[in-house]
Amino acid sequence: MALTIKPSDQARWDLVALGEVMLRLDPGEDRIHTARLFRAWEGGGEYNVARALRRCFGLRTAIVTAFADNPIGRLVEDLMLTGGVDLSHVSWVPYDGVGRAVRNGLNFTDRGFGVRGAVGVSDRGHTAVSQLRPGVIDWDAIFGAEGARWFHTGGIFAALSESTAEVAAEAMAAARRHGTIVSYDLNYRPSLWKGIGGKDRAQAVNRSLAPLVDVMLGNEEDFSAALGFPVGATDAGLSALDPVSYGEMMAKVVETYPNLAVIATTLRVARTATRNDWDGAAYADGHLTVATPRADLEILDRVGGGDSFASGLIYGILAGLPLPVALEYGVAHGALAMTTPGDTSMATLAEVEALVAGGAPRIVR
Repeated sequence: MALTIKPSDQARWDLVALGEVMLRLDPGEDRIHTARLFRAWEGGGEYNVARALRRCFGLRTAIVTAFADNPIGRLVEDLMLTGGVDLSHVSWVPYDGVGRAVRNGLNFTDRGFGVRGAVGVSDRGHTAVSQLRPGVIDWDAIFGAEGARWFHTGGIFAALSESTAEVAAEAMAAARRHGTIVSYDLNYRPSLWKGIGGKDRAQAVNRSLAPLVDVMLGNEEDFSAALGFPVGATDAGLSALDPVSYGEMMAKVVETYPNLAVIATTLRVARTATRNDWDGAAYADGHLTVATPRADLEILDRVGGGDSFASGLIYGILAGLPLPVALEYGVAHGALAMTTPGDTSMATLAEVEALVAGGAPRIVR
């Protein structure tokens, strides 16, 4: 891998993330439209990576985001404080009383079960972070004066508004100026792009950002939907674990974007909402690496599995592990994260290492 990573003693942060953090309202075993009680969590694609790297892997992480300054925003802050991610780069925007100008994002998630797939319903229009503009955040202070070894953002943040894609580009360019590794998770969400141009718009935005990326991440559908690189004749719903087709696709991506040092993807076949085949693949230096497949994996809550894959992989790379080993950390961490509720990982490093080593799920007492 052609990645030159700053030593930890030359940076305040191991990773800085840019993205929206929402209040997730979880109906548990009920449905969204019939529930009377909801459990509250915090969550967001980019934030989940930073939180897992702090809580599971013990690294120093920070989040750049924004909230409307009201009790909902402060509730999300309170939840975030338990995760240990540094909040010194959180912006607080005055609230107008009813949310006409600015508000905080909500996310309702039905986990699904068996033949009933998971359903996510977001309520995130006009949120504070979607209104960030270029020139507002002092990226040179974050990546220069403070220093960061790694910067992470993705397609969810870029889809929030016209300006967030511009902010992402500004941040990524600043990170590269200061020798910070940039990762980008394509994280295609049809609902976010639906009203602003759909796949065509998503591909235009992601293609404009791809030249600023060192490590590109996605799932079995993202590279086709969000970047426009089909995976041969592979049907993601039936044979998503076919690594050869993904290796061919990744080679084409690198040919188009030679700046990419690593491409990594989760590979999932959702046999039911609660039983998935789960694996991952990575491509670097012209070689495809495939992780240990986990067939018929039992799922409690699949939301955040891809983010946990990303954080495990990033941890492995930052720790100087060979890419095949880092990939195993990503797949194992993603598998563990999907055994617990909520967006964020509840796994420990010891659990990840045990699963990577082939440990069995016997009782520990």
